[in-house]
Amino acid sequence: MAKKNLILDVDTGIDDAFALLFAARHPEINLLGVTCVDGNTNLKQVVINTLKVLDAAGAGDIPVSKGATRPLIDEPRYAEHIHGSDGLGDLGTPLSTRALDPRPAVELIRDLIEASSEPVTLVPLGPLTNIALFLRAFPETAAKLERIVLMGGSASSGNATPAAEFNVWHDPEAAAIVFSSGVPITMYGLDVFMEPRVNAAQAAALVAEGNTCSSFAGRLIEHFIKQVGHEVTLGDYGAVASAIKPELSTYETFKVVVDTTFGPGRGQTLCDRRAWKDDGDATHVNAPAVKVAMQVDVPAMINLWLETISGK
Repeated sequence: MAKKNLILDVDTGIDDAFALLFAARHPEINLLGVTCVDGNTNLKQVVINTLKVLDAAGAGDIPVSKGATRPLIDEPRYAEHIHGSDGLGDLGTPLSTRALDPRPAVELIRDLIEASSEPVTLVPLGPLTNIALFLRAFPETAAKLERIVLMGGSASSGNATPAAEFNVWHDPEAAAIVFSSGVPITMYGLDVFMEPRVNAAQAAALVAEGNTCSSFAGRLIEHFIKQVGHEVTLGDYGAVASAIKPELSTYETFKVVVDTTFGPGRGQTLCDRRAWKDDGDATHVNAPAVKVAMQVDVPAMINLWLETISGK
């Protein structure tokens, strides 16, 4: 079975954990490394959470490194009201004894791509600060990437603001650099983010299985449901699934511009969905074309995650 080489960039909160568990356990994924960025919570806590999740997944010796401590320009703005004060559901999970890779995130990404004899896909699941810094620091290595499959943005409305999705809103300047990089991009955004959901019964079934990974995942779901009061999205996981099984999503290609102004649209991904385009609109005419997930096969997406986490 051919494996897909992935590097994940995470700001590990609960839905990043869902994605990490899947990436570490799915037999078609060769998880080369994981880099951490400030986002759902502060960078120090993101690193702690990431190592805990890899322990729960029973992952091998995967290099993990830390990156940006804040956005390029803005102050950081966290989402601990959703993810818990520790960003990981306040489950009291023991600290990991895994060692952190000493290389900064951008250097680890560079080294993993250069060392791979097969194409590498970069999967950012948080704000795009690390990825922008990598693209600027090592453009020749970046050109070797097969694709960037990112969780972020929206072709419709936002969640952090009426216009903007959280990851792009957290660091719009970084997002603008990534979208305009020339690397092929797939955007798995809010148009599909909320659709693959799990419920309390599925969480209980995972806990009842008794293995470390499924129990951890089930407890995370239970906390998430308690926070929001209803079934919860698998969120970031969908981007990882899309990287290895693009057939689970339906895509459209749009020219995309990131709003980096400081008005009410800051952080919006302006997807040009017009059937007729004004040739005088230089902003969108010259914008990068991005493959945007617009629909997902929800049952297949959920079953893929549940089977992988359960080890079935």
